[in-house]
Amino acid sequence: MERKVFQLGDVVQMKKPHPCGTNEMEIIRMGMDIRIKCTGCQHSVLVPRAKFEKNLKKVLRSTAGSADSN
Repeated sequence: MERKVFQLGDVVQMKKPHPCGTNEMEIIRMGMDIRIKCTGCQHSVLVPRAKFEKNLKKVLRSTAGSADSN
């Protein structure tokens, strides 16, 4: 299975929704742990990378398109 590619600033869809009702999160910090911010209520959560990759459904809006064009 192909690894999902994500980077700082991407808006991703998670498998389970946040308690506020939305399942869209923005990646605001990356490392061994990943900090994501809910796009609905702006609450941020620090999640271990392995758990984040397991619960990531898909990347909705990526910042890669604007950075990769030469």
